[in-house]
Amino acid sequence: MTIPDLPSPLTETAETVLKRRYYLKDSEGRILEHWETLCRRVAQAVAKVDVGLPDGGDLGERFFTMIHSLDFLPNSPCLMNAGTDLGQLSACFVLPVEDSMDGIFTSIRNGALVHKTGGGTGYSFSRLRPKNSAVQSTQGVASGPLSFAAVFDAATETIKQGGKRRGANMGVLRVDHPDILAFISAKEDQTRFTNFNFSVAITDAFMQAVHDDEDYDLINPATEQVMDTLPARQVFDSIVERAWRNGEPGVLFIDAANRDNSTPQLGEFEATNPCGEQWLLPYESCNLGSINLAHYVLKGKVDSKRLADTVRLAVRFLDNVIDCNRFPIPEIAAMTQKTRKIGLGIMGLHDMLIQLELPYAGKEGRAAAAEVMAFIRKEAEQASIELAALKGPFPAFDPQHNLYPARRNAALTSIQPTGTVSMIADCASGCEPYFSIVMMKNVMDGDRLLMVNKLFEQVAQQEGFYSAQLMEKVAESGTVMGHAEIPEKWQEIFRTAQDISPEAHIRMQGALQKSGVDSSISKTINLPSTATEEDVRTAYLLGYELGCKGLTVYRDGSRDNQVLNLGAGAKEKTAIISSSGVLMEKATLPDVLSAKRYRLKDVNQSTIYLIVCFDEEENPMEVFAKFPFDNRVDLKDKSTMWTTTCRLVSLALRYQIPMGEIIKQLDRSSGHRLDLPAQLSRLLKSFMAGTHHGFASSCPECAGHLVFEEGCETCRDCGYSKCA
Repeated sequence: MTIPDLPSPLTETAETVLKRRYYLKDSEGRILEHWETLCRRVAQAVAKVDVGLPDGGDLGERFFTMIHSLDFLPNSPCLMNAGTDLGQLSACFVLPVEDSMDGIFTSIRNGALVHKTGGGTGYSFSRLRPKNSAVQSTQGVASGPLSFAAVFDAATETIKQGGKRRGANMGVLRVDHPDILAFISAKEDQTRFTNFNFSVAITDAFMQAVHDDEDYDLINPATEQVMDTLPARQVFDSIVERAWRNGEPGVLFIDAANRDNSTPQLGEFEATNPCGEQWLLPYESCNLGSINLAHYVLKGKVDSKRLADTVRLAVRFLDNVIDCNRFPIPEIAAMTQKTRKIGLGIMGLHDMLIQLELPYAGKEGRAAAAEVMAFIRKEAEQASIELAALKGPFPAFDPQHNLYPARRNAALTSIQPTGTVSMIADCASGCEPYFSIVMMKNVMDGDRLLMVNKLFEQVAQQEGFYSAQLMEKVAESGTVMGHAEIPEKWQEIFRTAQDISPEAHIRMQGALQKSGVDSSISKTINLPSTATEEDVRTAYLLGYELGCKGLTVYRDGSRDNQVLNLGAGAKEKTAIISSSGVLMEKATLPDVLSAKRYRLKDVNQSTIYLIVCFDEEENPMEVFAKFPFDNRVDLKDKSTMWTTTCRLVSLALRYQIPMGEIIKQLDRSSGHRLDLPAQLSRLLKSFMAGTHHGFASSCPECAGHLVFEEGCETCRDCGYSKCA
């Protein structure tokens, strides 16, 4: 590996993410590149498309500078695969699911090929006939969309995306499909459909029926006949109740999306990519990239000229990606070349607003965000029009149907998740506010590292309210709000996602959507744990009213665990004397205990369940390990080892040995972050910290804390994302 010629702009966290996920490695796992060589690999591969054009000579160097400086970053598949033999550079795809066995399993095969090369897929199951309807070819009955969704889920579990990105899917069902109630409640059991985000495609007609408190029709897609009717408000309430419980299903406003369909002659939108920001026609794909708005504030104002230059260069880059892309199947290549859709988005919006000294949650902050997004959209369209003059418009352009002038790309802007990419750029992700400003990160040997947002630290130093004690207080409380040492102005400006009202979140999404987003926006409407179902209902109604094309809500803690049994009784204690003469008491437990179950993977990626039982004071008292197939010969020794370890930990807990001592011994015994001692240690640490988040809120790769933003669970320590 060569020594970099240029100073690196990266943080230590960014380097860690790149080493783990992005840098090319040899067959022995040795890293072959660094940030500069990665950027040159990507820039040169994408610039080759324009060799021979009048302005193509310095394009590679311009692309390189834009990426290396972190002004703009393409999506992860492009960073990983550009200039390699794999060469698949797109992030998201939508595949059709036809109402036939051949069509269904063709889609499963195509999805596997997409996942293998690093993409995520969206599927609409709305064309499939409902459960128990007649199948004339076999004289039998249909098993329904959910049964086939389970097959898609199992296939995704098997395929690991290029060894770097895990499979991710969006599953969509129209609200007027006869199986809609089963779909709404399908993820009540959080161990099912774990590779899917589920969203209901909601129509204007349904929303009108909700408003008018009327019934609406359920239509069999195979016959186009009305099968039944349902009260719209009751169905809407079911969606709300499930979303309140665990964040799913999300909602997609499908008619709003189709009103902005720039190629209606090719068909209607049915589904989105996994995080909902890209509405795509069947077999379409989209390559994404994001401008780092944190870099475009100069002397308290947005640097419009430099931003315009970056927008135009980014459009050229993303358009070139289409031509140097190696698509997984011919149908995707043909459709993508026909419409040439790109998704130019943003990250670092909160950083920009902080530098402008504008609160994210206020009207002025929304106005500034909308103005910048409109500016990006205007410059992107002009760049696309000029590219059309140079290279020709997208082949499907039809003046009679298209809503826009002749341009190179059928769609230009979206706001996508940038969880890992924004970690590389060291800025807030997408259009989200920061999730935390000061946080404690657990490091080796039980030590904790205080991590302070660089802008907050800078302001605190300049304004004279910085102190180590204050930073620790902010980290402990999880918010800058309510600390007398911090001036109110800066409390408002540094409000984090949990401190911002659901209405303010939605109004920001609506402002961005209306001002300058062709496709859609991946954003999470964060709700406090105390939020009610009425809060979720209000959020959905407001989002629809503001013209949003989809919404995801997440109530804090709602996905953290799953209760198996309820009930508690007074514990009895048995006293014994240890060999050193110390009195030790063993708790005698009642017949019924509260329990929580955690699903995890071991070193070999085998699924294992840990079940933790608690006393009436929510102290862990017993731990059990359960393998899905305990009778498998290859798991027998492993199951015995896990069972024995759990019994010993349970015994230590019941004798009230200090949890810190148990954790210390587990850490010393751990040889891998995914072996049993490490997994148990991480879980017990979460109980000691009082978080009770368990494995659902712990990163499966680095044991960091998962946050729910941009419609997905993401680790801000290592860049792991459930959806990427």
